[in-house]
Amino acid sequence: MKIVIKLSPEITIKSRAIRIFFIKILITNIKTILKKNNESASIIRNWDYLEVICNHNKYQKICAILINIPGIHHLLLIKKHMFRSLQDIYEKIILSLNYEIQLSGKSFCVRVKRCGKHNFTSQEVEHYLGNKLCQNIGNIRVNLTKPEKTIYLEIKDNQLFIIIKRYEGLGGFPIGTQQEMLSLISGGFDSAVASYMLIRRGCKVNYCFFNLGGDMHTVEVCRVIYFLWNKFSSSHKIKFISIDFSEVIKEIVAKIKDNQIGVVLKRMMIRSASLVANRYKITALITGEVLGQVSSQTLSNLTLIDNVSDHVIFRPLISYDKEKIINLARKIGTEILSKSVPEYCGIISKKSTAKTTKQLIEFEENNFDFTVLNRAVSQSYVIDVQNIPDQIINQHVFQVETKKILDSTDVVLDIRTEIEQEKNPLYLNNIEIKKIPFYNLIDQFSKLDPNKIYLLYCDHGIMSRLQVMYLHRQGFCNVKVYRPPR
Repeated sequence: MKIVIKLSPEITIKSRAIRIFFIKILITNIKTILKKNNESASIIRNWDYLEVICNHNKYQKICAILINIPGIHHLLLIKKHMFRSLQDIYEKIILSLNYEIQLSGKSFCVRVKRCGKHNFTSQEVEHYLGNKLCQNIGNIRVNLTKPEKTIYLEIKDNQLFIIIKRYEGLGGFPIGTQQEMLSLISGGFDSAVASYMLIRRGCKVNYCFFNLGGDMHTVEVCRVIYFLWNKFSSSHKIKFISIDFSEVIKEIVAKIKDNQIGVVLKRMMIRSASLVANRYKITALITGEVLGQVSSQTLSNLTLIDNVSDHVIFRPLISYDKEKIINLARKIGTEILSKSVPEYCGIISKKSTAKTTKQLIEFEENNFDFTVLNRAVSQSYVIDVQNIPDQIINQHVFQVETKKILDSTDVVLDIRTEIEQEKNPLYLNNIEIKKIPFYNLIDQFSKLDPNKIYLLYCDHGIMSRLQVMYLHRQGFCNVKVYRPPR
């Protein structure tokens, strides 16, 4: 028994030189990944397929690894025989597979692919074997349109390949056949799926993460990144670049009008990612943006966002809807990880205009201190994605204490923006409330009475959690999150 790897059709239509180049890279990727999984196998290269020879008890495990390697269209688990006649073919499949049990009471059909010189056609083989099986196995019937069981055979000269099982692969191109890219990943459905789609196209995808939610946000995003690397691209070393954007957010909220924050925030992220890409000689960026999904993703706003970078920006999901994206996330396995990651950008920029102008955006950005952005990028840290479990995920994550029922001695800090506070004032009976927008909290918290307990409040509980974690790192332990009961 052996595994036959069928190449992606896009590889087989390449010129001879490119085809050979792509196949060599695919073989190298397969060997690297098998070695990482402590598996050994021999790989034999043929013109239009690869053969994998391994221990009999390893076939299922190796197939499970191979189906997630870009460049592989499908796998065939096969038994190979030599034959002399159609009767010999029939006897070989009866000996190889227990069809009497598998076909009993079911409909079936036989599918044959043939190449070489023979005195019969593929259709004649199908008819012959179908009739023989019906004659010798009771309670079965042929169904050529929707059979319950399909018997796949390939005939090449005097060799018979009986296909035990077929596994669908990813298709696409082997990683390394296309250039490196940098994905702006938030950990949500969109950016994770967009990253996967470019991995599948043969790109070595590195990740740029803008930390808006503290340690927990980092851990949640790293789980997504490590999953994508481990499942689809572990043949290569991938960079994870993390940029603390808390000071940038503070500067944006303090200096930029509310309806322009969404576009300005995205422009700052693209600027930062471009600086990182230049540092590592990466020529293209990836985002998970979808046309019209939110106000900052209208065509006019996306054009303004693109204008701050000389890099090509790939948006593979640009025409998708959310349902299709989530279905694809479910298929590749990131849905369960992404669903727990809050949309921090959406929380920060709630009322973004759907159509701004270059003049207005540039006028707003004139108020922004770009040394804050440059400092955030210069202080970014980089690790190898394969080291994420040890350096990020397995580290102790601070658990934020949340309180629903208040005591009379508690002080609630409303850290929402002034506009949010005015639109939806917070009323609490006999509880002291102080209004300190989150972008001023770090500067003002040290001036508060250290003998009191302070509970931070925001609409969704996300920004308050972020600020609590930051204050704890600064040594302030008298702070919790206030989440009123629903």
